[in-house]
Amino acid sequence: MKLYKDHATGLIPPYGGELVDLLAGGDERESIMSRATLLPRLQLTQRNLCDLELLATGAFSPLKKFMGRADYLSVLDSMRLADGTLFPIPITLPVAPNPNISEGAEIALADEHNDLLAIMRVEEIFEWNREEEAKAAYGTTDPRHPLVAEMENWGELCISGEIKVVRLPKYYDFRRFRLTPAEVRARLAELAHEKVVAFQTRNPMHRAHEEMTKRAMQRVNGALLLHPVVGMTKAGDIDHYTRVQSYQALTEKYYDKGATLLALLPLAMRMAGPREAIWHAIIRRNFGANYFIVGRDHASPGVDSNNKPFYGPYDAQRLLTEHATEVGVQPMFFSEMVYLTEEKRYEESSLVAQGNRIASISGTRVREDFLQPGRPLPAWFTRPEVAGILSAAHPPRHRQGFCLWFTGLSGSGKSTTANILTIMLLEHGRQVTVLDGDVIRTHLSKGLGFSKEDRETNIRRIGYVASEVARHGGGVICAAISPYRATRNECRTMVGSDRFCEVFVATPLEVCEDRDPKGMYALAREGQIKGFTGVDDPYEPPYNPEITLDTVNCSAEENAERIISYLLERGFIRPAGTNDGALEADYEEELVI
Repeated sequence: MKLYKDHATGLIPPYGGELVDLLAGGDERESIMSRATLLPRLQLTQRNLCDLELLATGAFSPLKKFMGRADYLSVLDSMRLADGTLFPIPITLPVAPNPNISEGAEIALADEHNDLLAIMRVEEIFEWNREEEAKAAYGTTDPRHPLVAEMENWGELCISGEIKVVRLPKYYDFRRFRLTPAEVRARLAELAHEKVVAFQTRNPMHRAHEEMTKRAMQRVNGALLLHPVVGMTKAGDIDHYTRVQSYQALTEKYYDKGATLLALLPLAMRMAGPREAIWHAIIRRNFGANYFIVGRDHASPGVDSNNKPFYGPYDAQRLLTEHATEVGVQPMFFSEMVYLTEEKRYEESSLVAQGNRIASISGTRVREDFLQPGRPLPAWFTRPEVAGILSAAHPPRHRQGFCLWFTGLSGSGKSTTANILTIMLLEHGRQVTVLDGDVIRTHLSKGLGFSKEDRETNIRRIGYVASEVARHGGGVICAAISPYRATRNECRTMVGSDRFCEVFVATPLEVCEDRDPKGMYALAREGQIKGFTGVDDPYEPPYNPEITLDTVNCSAEENAERIISYLLERGFIRPAGTNDGALEADYEEELVI
């Protein structure tokens, strides 16, 4: 077991891992650039790009490359690299079989614009198993887990080998905060504090976060590294622009600049709960921190298909505590910060005497009671600068995007209900884009067949378009058979669970066949159509859809009304005739318990 000392007494080397330097320079860079023009080029995904950057800069130290087979299998089995070093998350480069990628050959690694980033000498090509990785590393095979759903798109092989990076990904936002581990360590050294507390949250920073981080600094008499993730988090999370703006506003006005450093982390999170907590601590060690604040439900993706949490609320804290000495980073825990209304200050809930009047707002209440209706957040809860940023970034729910994903057998009534619903939504002041499966195949997916692979490609295309419409504040109705459960969950992840509603049109097969408006079932039964869903190709019904429609005992109009009621309840639409300007002003309610 490799131990890392507290960096107050000197880590070995100074940041707690082997020196990783994959960045080429000078003549070597020119040589690589020249060779790369003749090499096969592999375009990296956003996740690959984040991983490559953090490998190159030493943030994943001691890992120096995408994992080979031995490291990969060892990490799944024991959270350790093959040499015994603690490292809980698999960092791999999955690819589809490609004749241009072979062991011993060099390949060029490029970004989404096909611009060269690095070259790799391929040392290993090995197969991997999605289900085994999901169970071992993330503790679930449930496709509601965003990474489990995403893994369906990864190639069947993984490649590994020595990497030389000619340039890091380019960014044009918050450039003065985008610091490498070496740059962060140098800035922390200038602050001259032996102890450094690291903190991250996927949410904007509110007064409770501010109070907690300041107490952490006081507890260890040290500096603070505010280190928000700006790579990949979870679909539906607040965008990193808003998140960083809130951090920036607070550090400029409310923190001691002589003891606080704001830096950004281009990490692709795995939402792996307990294992991810250890990973985050290792990364922060490499950035120069020796304390790390770990909250309740750290790096959790929420609930599974049965509405049960993927991880226990304190699992991450327990697992990191077990390995803290080995990591070289001590976890710091706080109970919930609540506001004492009479004393006008924050305190940990565990330290509040019984009978004291306290106020607290959950993240759900922030969204549902304030941001969605367009009400200002209370001053005791958040700084006015942050409230203004959130107000600008989060229009009321009735102006936000949403996706209604109709799924069901051919002839179940998806399109009929969707068409009626579209007209009803116009009455409520919402225009929607309808992505009908048949229309999409005529235009967006023209040329695709009906193999499982082509069907999944078609549904992913619909999901991508839906996610863009919803992201820009539009309503979208998708009406496609979408027979495969995992692919539908991929689309849920793309759109974001908070604005995705799966509508299962649960018409029995025999009813659909009896209706058979296009005569497709008859042709399938006669063998003239192969691979027809419900006849000789499976349909996987949703486990836990938001809405299930009965089209046998209810009319299409009644079912559309039911969806309208759901949207009203969620706040995506308002009662017909509501004046858009009639918003409450100066709302300053305190939630007193």
